Amino acid sequence: MKIVCISDTHGMHRQVSVPGGDLLIHAGDCLGVGSLEELEDLNEWLGSLPHRHKILVAGNHDWCLQDEPDEAQKLVTAAAYLRDSGVMINGLRFWGSPWTPVFHDWAFNLKRGQPLAERWALIPAETDVLITHGPPAGILDGVMTGIHEQSVGCEELRKAVDHLQPRLHVFGHIHEGHGQHEQDGTLFVNASTCLASFKPLNPPVVIEI
Repeated sequence: MKIVCISDTHGMHRQVSVPGGDLLIHAGDCLGVGSLEELEDLNEWLGSLPHRHKILVAGNHDWCLQDEPDEAQKLVTAAAYLRDSGVMINGLRFWGSPWTPVFHDWAFNLKRGQPLAERWALIPAETDVLITHGPPAGILDGVMTGIHEQSVGCEELRKAVDHLQPRLHVFGHIHEGHGQHEQDGTLFVNASTCLASFKPLNPPVVIEI
């Protein structure tokens, strides 16, 4: 299966050149201000793409999916929308979740520790591909604070991933971390499309699984 991964398009999805593939994954922050109108446009764009399968996970900018979940989810017809839920595609088990540690009171934020651990405890043991909006601690999650790089990923998510060892873990959220990293049998992909400057210039990440 050829999987195309994007994330953090922040409403600028129409500026992104998306290569073809079997599955398109969007790992959250798909919207700008988080409105239903933006979500409707995103869904129209997703529907125009050739990928047979599409998966969407929300992020901390995607307010309507948190605050108006029923109405918002009805607008997502061109992709499987995963919110602490899963889907099977071509024999592979996918699980998606939007939660990230609290930062400036954004959408889908939870306190570090037990509140996040409870969400990650929902991930089935047999998950092949995990999609979260944010990264696990210590993996493609570094931001510069002055002259030092700081790891800002979720510690509880790292524990869950170390235990579950999915074949693939796709996320975004930390724009500076765009790229791939393989560790202990898991391929980690930070698919952030936007740079730290919020320009959608990082290319989609394409992998075969």
